[in-house]
Amino acid sequence: MRMSVPTLALAALCLALPGGSALAQKTQLLVYTALETDQIKAYQEGFNKVNPDIELKFVRDSTGVVIAKLLAEKSNPQADVIWGVAASGLALFDQQGMLEPYAPLNLDAIMNQYRDKKNPPAWWGMDVYGAVVCFNTVEAAKRKIPKPEGWKDLLKPAYKGQVVMPNPGSSGTGYFDVVAWLQMWGDDNGKGGGWKFMDGLHDNIAQYTHSGSKPCNMAAAGEYVVGISFEYRGHSNKSKGAPIDLVFPKEGLGWDLEAFAIHKGTKKLAAAKKLADWASSKDAMILYGKNFAITAQPGVAPKLANIPADYEKRLIKMDFGYSASNRERILAEWNKRYNTKSEKR
Repeated sequence: MRMSVPTLALAALCLALPGGSALAQKTQLLVYTALETDQIKAYQEGFNKVNPDIELKFVRDSTGVVIAKLLAEKSNPQADVIWGVAASGLALFDQQGMLEPYAPLNLDAIMNQYRDKKNPPAWWGMDVYGAVVCFNTVEAAKRKIPKPEGWKDLLKPAYKGQVVMPNPGSSGTGYFDVVAWLQMWGDDNGKGGGWKFMDGLHDNIAQYTHSGSKPCNMAAAGEYVVGISFEYRGHSNKSKGAPIDLVFPKEGLGWDLEAFAIHKGTKKLAAAKKLADWASSKDAMILYGKNFAITAQPGVAPKLANIPADYEKRLIKMDFGYSASNRERILAEWNKRYNTKSEKR
């Protein structure tokens, strides 16, 4: 049936009135993230149960790629929110004046060591992800390769060509490994013990991957015996029946936080604050705790079967300011020394 002009005008008026579909349009937030793809859906669904009027659109990549993209867009920012990106990266963005400070409703429940110290904070943590070595017991037995106990065991000739780890330029896991080794054994602008350790490790490396998960996946599949990765992927693969043992090296574990921040200049600040309030809530922390052994709110994460009870005590003291301030120099030195073994993009 063809509508008359008055009828069309009335219909348009109805759309503009409260309850009309013109007012029912959702606010869309562009979220930059390095969250694993198998986590995003659960977090998105949890948020939308409380805030169905806000649509989350995710731009996802590995940590280093997301950090590089945000830095490249600094003069013309696209993201509204950064959710699930390494705190060391967010500390760098804060130094660059790229973040909008905000104290979410649940900030007081987040432990001090897992949040920016300023008030209001520029960023705050969701969960800790730390180093693990995924060790394929079946392939190791075939090759008579011993199970390592510490990082320096991986320098032994038995591991030559059997170790894979993430590239620190593209992977947050790779970067916290490198920073941890430098903090434990010395940096000294390329001359310290941390670099000497990495020189020895490089001799045994088969490939540097562009993903923190991939080394553990490769070890789980039997492509290599040793995959340097992070505990979520190790726990996940072992839980699915992969023939791997998880090794938490005795010298100590590097780590970082998945963290949250609002991008300065967002035109959707009210919606971004709603996401921050939910993402810092106990309901959100319970979801994070299904994947990680340590959440920023204490007493939320259940004991994960494959993670030691003293896991948190094995984490070294990480200086996120050092990680952020020295990132460009460290990556330039790392690339100069080791990038020839990085996988092709």
